[in-house]
Parts: sequence; structure tokens; C-alpha cells
Amino acid sequence: MKLDGKAAIITGGGSGLGAATAERLRAAGVKVALVDVNLDAANDVAKKCGGIAIRCDVADAAAGAAAVAEARAKHGPARILVNCAGIGLGRRIVGKDGPMPLEDFSRVIQVNLIGTFNMMRLAAADMTTLDPLEDGERGVIISTASIAAYEGQIGQAAYTASKGGIVALTMPAARELAQFGIRVLAIAPGVFLTPLLGKLPGDVQASLGSSIPFPKRLGNPAEFAHLVEHCVQNVYLNGEVIRLDGALRMAPK
Repeated sequence: MKLDGKAAIITGGGSGLGAATAERLRAAGVKVALVDVNLDAANDVAKKCGGIAIRCDVADAAAGAAAVAEARAKHGPARILVNCAGIGLGRRIVGKDGPMPLEDFSRVIQVNLIGTFNMMRLAAADMTTLDPLEDGERGVIISTASIAAYEGQIGQAAYTASKGGIVALTMPAARELAQFGIRVLAIAPGVFLTPLLGKLPGDVQASLGSSIPFPKRLGNPAEFAHLVEHCVQNVYLNGEVIRLDGALRMAPK
């Protein structure tokens, strides 16, 4: 898909991978709508790159529908959806205080997996109404998984389950939406220098980076954004989950 003039919705666009993706796509001529539960953060990024900011809890059906409708009203129906919204939780299944509270597990699944599906179904519905582009393509949906989906560490049960669900969702969604010319992909990043990791001391960041085979550093959100751009442009990429991790395979803890 040629990028210039297309409309995109980017969830989690207020920071980290979503913000970097918004900036990259906007620089390529895409009209970007940054969807985030933190409206102030999304506004900051939107002002920087020339997009629009929309407050939304992606796990809420009505809020998701309203966000897609607002983006449609301002930019037209989106041909690109990038799901970056997500939360993490480090907690053992059975810890010192007993079993993990069920609501903690549920919340991570709700935001990361159900939120991804919610935005996918809404954006895809709009994409089906659009005229096909070259190669019969109508749109592309890219979700954010994680290498934790394959090598989840101790204390990552909720996060790993949510990201594993995104991995499992990618192929059936690609097969189902193929009839409309909509491609579905996911990227599974490794350890990236997002705002959360950016708060860690420099020596801790260096230690994390040294565990990566090559390059021996944390991933840069701009590298994630670069891959998103390629996925949008390369029409033959479909139904795939792409690891972006410097060949890292995580240890149990």
C-alpha cells in the first residue's frame, strides 16, 4: 500500500512504540489518529507530528466505536490500524500473599487481547466499505504481540497469555479478512527502550542490552515503527507474526 494520503488509527499512540509509529507514518504522508487512554500524552505527540488525539479505553466497546467514528469524521475511514495499546503486570500465579487476584489477570487480558480485537473488528468493518486499491487491497491491521508470547518469564503469566492470544489471533483474522483484501499482521518485539524501561538506571539498561545477541542494546521504538511502515507497504506480507528482538530468547527469569 502506498502511504501518502492514507488514514491510520494508532492505539497507544501517546508514548513508546505507538508514538514512534505515529511520527514515522505521519512523516510518510499518512493522516494519523492517536488513540490513547492518556489524552494529554496523545495530544503532545499529535502536536509534534501533526496528527489528532482521541481519548479511548480500547477495551471498552462503546469507547472504541466512538474513537473510530471520530477518526473517520476527521480523516475518513482508516485503511491502517496499528494496535500498540497495552499494559504489563509482573505478578506470580502464587506469590507470598497467596494466589494472584483474578481481577489483575482479567484486566491485562481485557486491555491487551480484547482491546486489540475490539479495535480490529471496528476498523475492519470500516475497511470493508472502501474501494480496493492496487492488488485489490483495502486495508492492513498490525497488532503488537511480544516475544513473551513464546518465552514468557516467571511472573509474566497474564502478560504472556494476552500476547499469546494476539499471536494466535493473527492467522484466523488474516484468513477471514482476506476476502475483503484486508491484511492482518503482528509484530513481536523484544526488549525495547519504552518509557517504562527508560526509567531504569543506566547500568540496568546496559545489563538488559548485553543479554541480546546482536545488536547488544535495547531496541529503539523507531525500529519498530520502521517495520510497521514496511508491513504496510509490502502487500505480500500477511498472516505473519514477525519477531523484532535481535535474536533474543528469554530465560525463565
